[in-house]
Formats: sequence, C-alpha cells, structure tokens
Amino acid sequence: MTVAFTFPGQGSQVVGMGQELAEAYPAARSVFDEVDDALGEKLSAVMWEGPAETLTLTRNAQPALMAVSMAVIAVLEQEFGITVAGKAGYVAGHSLGEYSALAAAGTFSLADTARLLRTRGEAMQAATPVGTGAMAALLGLDFETAVKVAEEAAQGEVCQAANDNAPGQVVVSGSKAAVERAVDIAKQHGARRAMLLPVSAPFHCALMQPAADVMAGALSGVEMAAPSVPLVANVVASAVSDPGQIRSSLVAQVTGTVRWRESVAWMVANGVTCFVEVGTGKVLTGMTRRMAPDASCMATASVADIEAVAQSLNT
Repeated sequence: MTVAFTFPGQGSQVVGMGQELAEAYPAARSVFDEVDDALGEKLSAVMWEGPAETLTLTRNAQPALMAVSMAVIAVLEQEFGITVAGKAGYVAGHSLGEYSALAAAGTFSLADTARLLRTRGEAMQAATPVGTGAMAALLGLDFETAVKVAEEAAQGEVCQAANDNAPGQVVVSGSKAAVERAVDIAKQHGARRAMLLPVSAPFHCALMQPAADVMAGALSGVEMAAPSVPLVANVVASAVSDPGQIRSSLVAQVTGTVRWRESVAWMVANGVTCFVEVGTGKVLTGMTRRMAPDASCMATASVADIEAVAQSLNT
C-alpha cells in the first residue's frame, strides 16, 4: 500500500479546530504552543475561541490550518509510531497546505513554517485593494472550458483559472468585474452552477504578483532541507524533492493554478492507493473519493478519526 498524506488549504478553518486534539494529547498541545511562540501571539486562542471573522483573516487562517495539520502529525508520530518518512510515499497540499506538507516532511521547521504562512497571508491580503478582486466557482465545466471562459471574460483585465480542484469543479480568480463576467459566461457554456465565493482577495492569479515577490524574499532567507518524501507540487502536478525547485514552485504557486485534479491523478498513476488528509475538515477527502474511487480515503478531523487512521496504517 502506497500512502499519500495530503494537507488542506484555506476554507477548512473553523472555530474550535484543534482544541479536542490539544486536550487529548500533550504532543498536539506542544505544537500549538510552539506556533504561538513563533508568532509572538496566542493564535491558539483565536482558533479555539474565535471570533470566526478573526480566524478567517488570511494572516490567521493560514498558520492556524498548518498548526492543526502539524499537531496531527505529532500525535501520529509520538502516540502511534507513524512517521511521514516511514509510511508515506508522497506528500501534497492544497495551496497553503503545501507548506504544511513540507513541514511534515522536514523541509521547514515548525516555527519557520508558521512565520512563512503569516507573511504569506499578510502579503496575499495586501496585494490588492479590498473589493477590487474576486473569485468564483464554476461547477459542471471541464478545465479546458473553464480556461476559455476566463479568457473570454478577461477583456483586458485579469481572469484566470486559479484552482483545478476536481472534474467539473474549477475556481477562477481576478479583477472583480472580469470574474463577474465569467460567472455569466460560464452559464452560457453550460455550467451547472457559477457563483462568487466569499473570499477576501483574488488568490492564485496575476494580481498576486506583489505577494509572490514577498514570498521569494521570505523563502530565500529560510533554511530548507530536502523533504523526507517527495512533494507533489501544485504548479507542476508531479513530484519534486530538490529544495531549490521547491522554493521556485512555492513562489510560482502564489500566482499560478493549483493543479489538484492533476496532482491526485498523478499520485494514483504512480501507485498511491491510500490518501490520508491531515488536519482540519474533510474537503480533500471528499474530492479525492470522486477522483480515485478505488483508493482508500481517510481524514483526521477528530481524535476518533486519527485513532482509526493509526489503526489502519499500523495493520
């Protein structure tokens, strides 16, 4: 059995996430404490007490989601003897989840990952004035059609395919007026649904170039080791292990398409038969079940889930 550990992205955050884990396992509690120390503030209090509006801020949601993923990893390692290097064939993460994946595989320290994601969140939020960008989900169109919709909608503005999540599930991102046009055009092209998303900035498009520049600087100053297992990177939808190539892919990812559908297909084609979503929620698990119906797909959204995953991986 070849296992892939996958790590969720923004949108999976919820007030209370990680609290049950911290109360059940000292190993998890120590992860949250270390992230708080790295950021110089009690992010864990925001995660567990809210308010939701504060947790949802990009600067908080990104390190918070990573913290829960790394708490799960710590519990799997310290309580159940399951290590990324020992059990996984690959790691992969959706957008910010790539940083979680790389921390789990030992490329970045936990503290560096927390600080990188705080920087990334702030830079992505600051890249465009509030209200000037938008994102929309186009459901029921294949990726190629969604790309054509975005190109048709651009009309001199930015409109790009930002997330290729699953068959028939593509997100476009760009200038607000262009994305609104894309919603209308998508319906003309036969989209089952097309709707604006409640996001704070137009992620994964050319409008994020200022944030990409910030991340290029931030990543150049952080120590990086080769991951213990290869990363299936968002921007190339295939495995990378060279730290220099990983750094380049993380910079390109800020403005590039998250090629999740292709990444899952690549992992299946390369022998993955078990996907374990590490962290909050079950969004990736749901999408993966659709794309890889013959694979085992498990989530770690609760203590009971984690114990079930551990039992499965240790048999």
